Amino acid sequence: MLIFSPNYHRLVRGLAALAASLALALAGAAAARASVLVITGAGWGHGVGMSQEGALGYAEHGWTYQGILAHYYSGTSLGSVPAGKRVRVLVGGRVRQVPLEDYVRGVISAEMPASWPLAALEAQAVASRTYVLTAHAGGSAFDVYDDSRSQVYRGAAAYTPQTDAAVAATPGQVVTYAGQPAITYFFASSGGRTEDVQNAFAGSLAEPWLQSVRDPFDGGPLHSWTLSLGFATAAARLEGLVRGRFRGIEVLRRGASPRILSAYVLGSRGRTSVSGAELAARLGLYDTWAYFGVRRGATLTAEPDRSGRAPAPSSSSQPRSTGPSASPPTGPQGGVQASGSPAAPAAGGAAAGGASAPA
Repeated sequence: MLIFSPNYHRLVRGLAALAASLALALAGAAAARASVLVITGAGWGHGVGMSQEGALGYAEHGWTYQGILAHYYSGTSLGSVPAGKRVRVLVGGRVRQVPLEDYVRGVISAEMPASWPLAALEAQAVASRTYVLTAHAGGSAFDVYDDSRSQVYRGAAAYTPQTDAAVAATPGQVVTYAGQPAITYFFASSGGRTEDVQNAFAGSLAEPWLQSVRDPFDGGPLHSWTLSLGFATAAARLEGLVRGRFRGIEVLRRGASPRILSAYVLGSRGRTSVSGAELAARLGLYDTWAYFGVRRGATLTAEPDRSGRAPAPSSSSQPRSTGPSASPPTGPQGGVQASGSPAAPAAGGAAAGGASAPA
């Protein structure tokens, strides 16, 4: 005869509950592995100031460099600086004094393909000249870095006949607002609209010449893009922000463009607030102009978006597979790695946009 312990049934119930919990956990893990975070986005860079791909488009449509600059830097005029001006560039850990015009000659083809139309190169020349005079990246020690923390400077190695012609056509010219040089951020591609500076750079004040404008001629390989990440990969990139198992992204606020200002990282144990800039940097996005969905099998479901700026649902359940894993475009970034560029500059151009973000 078998004799059962008084705790026998309690033990059986406990083991059954444990088995059920393990089954649920395994099912959840399997579902997470099968889930894919699908990100559709637009643009490349921080989105403030002049879109270089947009400048190319305007030049191809017959605009002059004066018109291009006036479009991207609202309410500005062109002024000039005295001849003989020199700037201080940090090169290889040493500060070099460089004549301003030679400095600009050493920047343009590092930030924009020299094969682009002259009007685009001239706009880049004026923007780069103005930027070096307004950046103050090193305080009293130097003016700019020689890399994308400011704008890329390659010295005589960057001189070309086309870019030299752009410098010669715009001698000493700078962008001014109310009679003073105005900092001229620039970046690769806007996706169709630029962003207000106060939305793009944390702690920045609104500036009247750095406000959102439409950019109808912006194009290039990253005018729009799509990236797919498995939930495990997304969770790893968002380490420290995911509470429990990763479940997705909920957008809270968008800017004027509409780039993401704030969002939640959703987990099985709660949610964590994150800025658009950190979210883009963690996930390896080209821009904070992004929308999120989750694909399970053949079904793609949009993630919650409280911004009021979410696009209409797509009729397609299979997004295209382009995106930040693709080869970078041949053109520009224009000096601001810190302002939201997720990728290192490609040869012949920088990745995100024309000037270091404000400290």
